[in-house]
Amino acid sequence: MRAAAFRTLVLVVLVLAWEAAARAAGNTFFPPPSTIVVRMHAMWFSGPPSTLFLTEDAIANILPSLGRMAVSFAGGAFAGVVLGLAVGLSARVYDYLDGVLQFLRAIPPPALVTVFLVVFGFGLRMQLAFIMFSILWPVLLNTADGARSIEPLHLQTSQVFRLSRTERLLRVIVPSALPKMCAGLRLAVPLTLIVMVFSELLPGTVNGIGFQLTVAYQSFDLPAMWGGIVLLGVLGYVLNELYLIAERRLLAWHQAAH
Repeated sequence: MRAAAFRTLVLVVLVLAWEAAARAAGNTFFPPPSTIVVRMHAMWFSGPPSTLFLTEDAIANILPSLGRMAVSFAGGAFAGVVLGLAVGLSARVYDYLDGVLQFLRAIPPPALVTVFLVVFGFGLRMQLAFIMFSILWPVLLNTADGARSIEPLHLQTSQVFRLSRTERLLRVIVPSALPKMCAGLRLAVPLTLIVMVFSELLPGTVNGIGFQLTVAYQSFDLPAMWGGIVLLGVLGYVLNELYLIAERRLLAWHQAAH
């Protein structure tokens, strides 16, 4: 409780300092938080609600972004776990592919935007594929590392008890690799948000938080632009906290089972 109260106090002090500094500077490019909050309310919470007490503008931009994140995270995480287990469980495959995987991981995703545009064209397919590719590597490499670190005795014991491949995978391999798998997924959560916004800044996008940021910038609506930035920060914090709750419960079950 004390830690939570202290974090809240620090946040309040920082916001008040930002408010005072912005008002003292009087710079149009850096509006005070009070102005940003008023603009955010006007964009997303004022007027007749469409659903969920949000305006039509909020539904048209926030929900598509959350949908892209959910689909991309699910697809990229699933692919990363499956490929990571396949690579990590075979020492020969790992040795053959380690250099290639490290090379691909080192390439910044924005550098490959042109490739994805050529292959998938503008629009939703390109965005989903681009986000999935971007978050694939931390999940894949951490899962592979977890699969490689399984105690040989555990695998030998499963062979003695004549467990099938499926039973060995579900009862021995996945639980043993779970901590490092979760570490990769935790890295993928904020990366999904970052790459999602970047993909929505590209031409061909018709909705989303990134699209709204572009419109605000082009119309010189700086409070709206800052409102989108603040919203992204709030989303990142909430998603990280939700993931940490899920991870703690999952790892607690993992420790209790072992």
